[in-house]
Amino acid sequence: MAVVTMRELLESGVHFGHQTRRWNPKMKRFIFTERNGIYIIDLLQSLSYIDRAYEFVKETVAHGGTVMFVGTKKQAQEAIAEQATRVGMPYVNQRWLGGMLTNFSTVYKRLQRLKELEQIDFEDVAASGLTKKELLVLSREKAKLEKTLGGIREMQKVPSAVWIVDTKKEHIAVGEARKLHIPVVAILDTNCDPDEVDYKIPGNDDAIRSVTLLTRVIADAVAEGLIARSGVATGDSKPGDKAAGEPLAEWERDLLEGDKTPAEAAEAETPAAKDEVQTSAETEKVADAEQAVAPAVVEEATGAAAVEPEQA
Repeated sequence: MAVVTMRELLESGVHFGHQTRRWNPKMKRFIFTERNGIYIIDLLQSLSYIDRAYEFVKETVAHGGTVMFVGTKKQAQEAIAEQATRVGMPYVNQRWLGGMLTNFSTVYKRLQRLKELEQIDFEDVAASGLTKKELLVLSREKAKLEKTLGGIREMQKVPSAVWIVDTKKEHIAVGEARKLHIPVVAILDTNCDPDEVDYKIPGNDDAIRSVTLLTRVIADAVAEGLIARSGVATGDSKPGDKAAGEPLAEWERDLLEGDKTPAEAAEAETPAAKDEVQTSAETEKVADAEQAVAPAVVEEATGAAAVEPEQA
């Protein structure tokens, strides 16, 4: 069964690239065509690369690895936090601190400091043995640490792989991962450098729906890897399936409680959510082109998909 379908990618706008004047020539092989000054990404290639990334993440987690989710742009913050939390993985969705990977020993000390501050009862001044002013200072320190390090508070060592949304914006994170030889899995828009990414997924890294869909796919791969690691999954079982006669543990039920397929998630989405206002970055990118481009792309992409088996 496919990890994600062509229709789901089209409906999420994964095929929209950047304007033709803002591109990286190295991405030429992933471009399907150009419409109204907007590059259209080849979704047949995207499907293939999604499968590769999915298998890599699943196997990495199944063998005891962890995946750090990174995305600090506004369009990605909610999806990164939600999906990483769902599968119990560390994430960074506010600001990437330089040295978060390459100087993890120092970062780990700050994590320990955060845990110390979390033990203080800021409401009980008398029991704390501190003045109100001292408690206020510590409270502000705790809030600052929670904002920057809250997503990685349980991380004990550098991750086995990183999932990154927008490699241009997160170039520091990409650089640190490459320096430590940590595999990078990322969305590649038409303005990105594919040479920086180990497991690339050609797609739109600006649209909320696109980022949410692809981040959910990676989280599903993590969930399946966790189940395989615990020995619950058997054969070709998918996330959410359990071994015959063997009930899921409570933590596994919690983990998979919201583990719907992208299609199911779309059906459950309320009309208000479907009409969610796009950010300025999305609007600049697709507003003028979407109406004219989408019908042609659907026809061409689905036509190409139908012809592909005959060529093979």
